[in-house]
Amino acid sequence: MAYKINDGCVSCGACAGQCPAGAIKEGETHYEIDADACLDCGACAGTCPTGSIEEA
Repeated sequence: MAYKINDGCVSCGACAGQCPAGAIKEGETHYEIDADACLDCGACAGTCPTGSIEEA
């Protein structure tokens, strides 16, 4: 199951830099994860300073 980024995201970009699949891009209001590209590795969740990444 892919991860998702909730509205607590402050758009710092830390997660995008850690994603080995390149599945995280800046969205309109905050960063977003492409569920089809997500490897479900959790690397992004471990780097999020606001804890805004959770399993979908």
